[in-house]
Amino acid sequence: MHTHAKLPHLLLTPGEPAGIGPDLVVKLNRHTFNAKLTIVADMNLLQERAALMGEKQFDIKQISNHETQNSEMPSTQVLHVPIAVPVCAGKLNVKNAPYVLKTLDRAIEWLQQKRAHALVTGPVQKSIINEAGLSFTGHTEYLSAQVGGDPVMVLAAKDMRVALLTTHVPLQQVPHLITRERLKTVIRILNSELKLKFNIVNPRIYVCGLNPHAGEEGYLGMEEQEVIIPTLDELRQEKITLIGPLPADTMFTAENAAHADVVLAMYHDQGLPVIKHARFNHIVNITLGLPIIRTSVDHGTALHIAGTKQVNEESLCSAIELAIEFINNQQLHRS
Repeated sequence: MHTHAKLPHLLLTPGEPAGIGPDLVVKLNRHTFNAKLTIVADMNLLQERAALMGEKQFDIKQISNHETQNSEMPSTQVLHVPIAVPVCAGKLNVKNAPYVLKTLDRAIEWLQQKRAHALVTGPVQKSIINEAGLSFTGHTEYLSAQVGGDPVMVLAAKDMRVALLTTHVPLQQVPHLITRERLKTVIRILNSELKLKFNIVNPRIYVCGLNPHAGEEGYLGMEEQEVIIPTLDELRQEKITLIGPLPADTMFTAENAAHADVVLAMYHDQGLPVIKHARFNHIVNITLGLPIIRTSVDHGTALHIAGTKQVNEESLCSAIELAIEFINNQQLHRS
């Protein structure tokens, strides 16, 4: 029903209850978005955190799982998912780990029922979920297992985007994971999603080499010669605009940054330190390649400042704004 509505409808899961996710939701009360925002969380937890933070105006409406929001006016409401045991800000409790996955499951259910357009996620604590005996490597993998697709992780600030070919894997595994098939899958997804979600007509994809100096003609490694270069040549036949492979140490020069619509890094710490250094607090973590829209904050649970008013909600606001932009662009493409 909501899929064809003009006003975007976003679901927000705050993540780890003992972390800063609930604080971020409380601070969102000061912002207005051109969307309907449904927070999937325990209402009492949010009210307790608001009181701890000294926020007196936290009076968001609570809705039930069966309620539909017909209003075409921007609004915020809470879809109540009960927590197992009371939360102490900053202190992890293994008994509340299943609650985190329950909020995600409820959000996925609404997305699959077309009751909302997109999911925005707050930070989770992977260690406590695994300690509870629940296998969890991250939001991206969890969502992909539930809804399908080939997830591609992208970090984006307004003028800079970095995509990853491999994500949370040990460095020694990276060369084996750089295959022609994986490169083709990721680059095709980037090309189509930059058109659809970012409304970029002819995306320019800059590709890092794996080795120093992009292998220097094979003297510093053969992955470029044997895998990356032949694959890029093949994809250029599909009219995809590819630049590279380029050495990672000079990839982010001002000239390259001015022309690249996205930089594809071969592994996590090849591309992410640069964007995090340049744009921390303004970055959005995006999962492309899924049949749903998903954006996220790009920071952790920050347990040490939970409940202290010190949180910075800019990354969450950026994630919400970007999800709204994606929804509007996709509706434009389909109309």
